[in-house]
Amino acid sequence: MKFVSIIMGSKSDYEVMKECANTLQKFGVPYELIISSAHRSPERTRKYIQNAEKKGAQVFIAAAGMAAHLAGAVAAATTKPVLGVPMDSGPLRGEDALLSTVMMPSGMPVGTLSIGKAGAVNAAYMAVQILALDDDELQTKLAEDRIAKAKKVELDSSEVEVIL
Repeated sequence: MKFVSIIMGSKSDYEVMKECANTLQKFGVPYELIISSAHRSPERTRKYIQNAEKKGAQVFIAAAGMAAHLAGAVAAATTKPVLGVPMDSGPLRGEDALLSTVMMPSGMPVGTLSIGKAGAVNAAYMAVQILALDDDELQTKLAEDRIAKAKKVELDSSEVEVIL
């Protein structure tokens, strides 16, 4: 079974990353979600990635704050796409996590999303887009979602617009 793996560096990331999981659910995409740290539990992280690949993980989403090495550690352990979500934590409010997630060495890519909730939701959308490359049903769901978003903008506008 194909699925998306969500790995968080700590439990404090859950409130944001549940939005990622909710977005995957909206599209009917199976996922796993675990807490594993690149620094505090590196062996657990590596073993999980190996097992997840064997079970069918197609995309990994890694969320962490501060040093945020988790996405890089995941990328080092797999050739599957890795999407990094920097968490808003610590004195730099996620900017340190953003830089450490995006600044990967050549040949070890991590698709880096924005800090926090928007990044978590967009990571899910990106994962769905990746899976939709060979899944017409998911492609249709994505297209329908875009249409619904456009209609919502029109509805919201109709409630407040003033046009001469």
